Amino acid sequence: MAEFTMDLNDEQKEVRDWLHGFAADVIRPAAAEWDEREETPWPVIQEAAKLGIYSLDFYAQQFFDPSGLGIPMAMEELFWGDAGIALSIVGTGLAAVGVLANGTEEQIGTWIPQMYGDAADVKVAAFCSSEPDAGSDVAAMRTRAVYDEAKDEWVLNGTKTWATNGGIANVHVVVAAVDPELGSKGHASFIVPPNTPGLSQGQKFKKHGIRASHTAEVVLEGVRVPGSCLLGGKDKLDERLARAREKAKSGGERVKNAAMATFEASRPAVGAMAVGTARAAYEEALEYAKTREQFGRPIIDNQGVAFQLADMRTSIDAARLLVWRASWMATTGKKFENAEGSMSKLFASETAKKVTAQAVQILGGNGFTREYPVERMHRDAAIYTIFEGTSEIQRLVIARTLSGMPIR
Repeated sequence: MAEFTMDLNDEQKEVRDWLHGFAADVIRPAAAEWDEREETPWPVIQEAAKLGIYSLDFYAQQFFDPSGLGIPMAMEELFWGDAGIALSIVGTGLAAVGVLANGTEEQIGTWIPQMYGDAADVKVAAFCSSEPDAGSDVAAMRTRAVYDEAKDEWVLNGTKTWATNGGIANVHVVVAAVDPELGSKGHASFIVPPNTPGLSQGQKFKKHGIRASHTAEVVLEGVRVPGSCLLGGKDKLDERLARAREKAKSGGERVKNAAMATFEASRPAVGAMAVGTARAAYEEALEYAKTREQFGRPIIDNQGVAFQLADMRTSIDAARLLVWRASWMATTGKKFENAEGSMSKLFASETAKKVTAQAVQILGGNGFTREYPVERMHRDAAIYTIFEGTSEIQRLVIARTLSGMPIR
């Protein structure tokens, strides 16, 4: 078991510097254009694929880093470049995590490579969980999956929303209710292969931030997928549902559902994304404060500005520590007994929101214009307290874990 350390080894430093160079040289120069266009930055994704950044091999190497720091380090550097473009590059990872968290080895080997494609033919994937009436309240999910035993097929019907890469993905991972009476415990995840009839893109959302990342509804109308597309397999599902029914009768222990297994695995990574955006805004504000003069001196000479920057840097470092701790715990098999994963996501996302707002304030009128990147960073940061579990849901998870009580 790897000991927790803040010292990156030479290989990790090399990867960090390589990603930082890509973020600085490729992502940042393209950020404003793709934010304005509100389109998927395919050329940037393809460049990432050519360099090996957008690939299964790269993410596998980071995922299996024994220290647990590979993924958060990568997320921080890419999102330091730009959150919208970075999310377009890493968005496929959430679908991949959904397969890794719930799938068999055969399913992992079959579907994850198809999510990425290759440098000559880049593909993306989508994880579809949220619905118009079921965001934080996953138990309210209406998408249904019914098993057709005669054909060994599952039939999916429903509408998903807020799906990153939804509708443009090669592979969709869809969470659906197989036993609605069990609420969130009756959910399962399904692979919808490329070009499956009945799956279509609904509304594409025009967003406040992360505008280079495609977000849309996914409509499922009589979508039929082979039995082999049920992640984990039917035997495992039947066992889990039987256990959930038994526990429901006795009011016993909580059984994890498919969507939550994915989110628990990805929360520290989202925290790392927030750290990257916060760090970028802080660095812009620090440089501006050192060069912008008012009343004959740099504005950083004023305590009101200097103290803000001190607080910003302190919060960013604290957020990174929480993210790294949670990532290390997850990799080394330590349970989140105090909801450390949710803690990391909560604190980092709130930090990003606050730090980017402070950066806008430090830049004053310039910070409110699109001539300076902190305006975009501030818009982008708003998503971190919302997606993959709102800040309110993270606090609920933490409070329930600490108290052992069914707090609502």
